[in-house]
Amino acid sequence: MSTTIQNKTKMVERPRFSWGWVLVLFLLVTSNSLMAQAGGANTNAFNFNIGMNLPEEPQRIDVAIRILFLITLLAVAPSLVMLMTCFTRIIIVFSFLRNALSLQGVPANQILVGFALFMTFFIMQPVYQRIDAEAIKPYSAGAITGGQALDISKGHAKDFMLRQARPKDVEFFVGLSKMGPTKVEELPMTVVIPGFVLSELRTGFQMGFLLFIPFILIDFVVAIVLMSLGLLFLPPVTISMPLKILLFVLVDGWTLIVRSLALSFGL
Repeated sequence: MSTTIQNKTKMVERPRFSWGWVLVLFLLVTSNSLMAQAGGANTNAFNFNIGMNLPEEPQRIDVAIRILFLITLLAVAPSLVMLMTCFTRIIIVFSFLRNALSLQGVPANQILVGFALFMTFFIMQPVYQRIDAEAIKPYSAGAITGGQALDISKGHAKDFMLRQARPKDVEFFVGLSKMGPTKVEELPMTVVIPGFVLSELRTGFQMGFLLFIPFILIDFVVAIVLMSLGLLFLPPVTISMPLKILLFVLVDGWTLIVRSLALSFGL
């Protein structure tokens, strides 16, 4: 019995001979010899030329760099829309509102983001009009260069962000960058944008907290009533959510929130 087990173990441990490797080696040797006979060509079958052939003309290199820059700009355009406009504050308030109403998927994320984008276009319309009148149209007419148009557009965007940002937040990033005393007009975008985003986050959370207060009171009252009635196994959300939706609709909550958001930007 033990001899049989040992024989089986030896049979299992015996290495198997694979004909696949022999076939691969045969094909490699054959292809190499055929290439050598094909007219004095290079016999190294595995000489792959991996690289990038850059054009010798400087004009073509400049065009390639501009195309690469344009593709990169298009890739980061959504981030620029979110960070340099009022989109951040609006979407934060909408998210707080949905959580305060105890609604996880209503309205859907696509609806909230789309509505926030259209509100962003509406609130930023004066800035866009000034950029179009002073930068885009003169550049299209050939009155100014592309660099001048970019500087004018950047100046209008910077003015909007500085009006909405708290001076304390901008000074915080100025101190981190160790720039020293600097005029407001000379502040770089690398300092203005983080300060503006920090102010938008703070303002959005403040407005979200104010939205939570009436709905928290409704949850508190419903929980006390259910405890007094002895309905301990009934979730308070089941009763409070319809009441919160009813209160929100009766006071025309969406109009109040949109009006408050628009007025918070000085419209």
